[in-house]
Amino acid sequence: MSLIQIIVWIVVGAIAGLLADAVVRGIGVGLLGAILVGIVGAFVGGLIFSLLGITTGNNIIIDILVAFVGAVIVLLIIRAVRGRTT
Repeated sequence: MSLIQIIVWIVVGAIAGLLADAVVRGIGVGLLGAILVGIVGAFVGGLIFSLLGITTGNNIIIDILVAFVGAVIVLLIIRAVRGRTT
């Protein structure tokens, strides 16, 4: 994995995580959390899209969209788990 690929992962994760954090209220993950949520969301979104048979190709905008969908799901799960423990 090259340095450019790592930077792209971080940028896509940050964009997707920040967008998801803006949509899912009540979490407030911050920039580092947004990057982590976005990267995890990319894996979750990629899994969901592949299970649905949706191919995404090699487009940065589509990658951000997939990561955003996954990040929203991750944040909703976090919110549900936090809500049950408090």
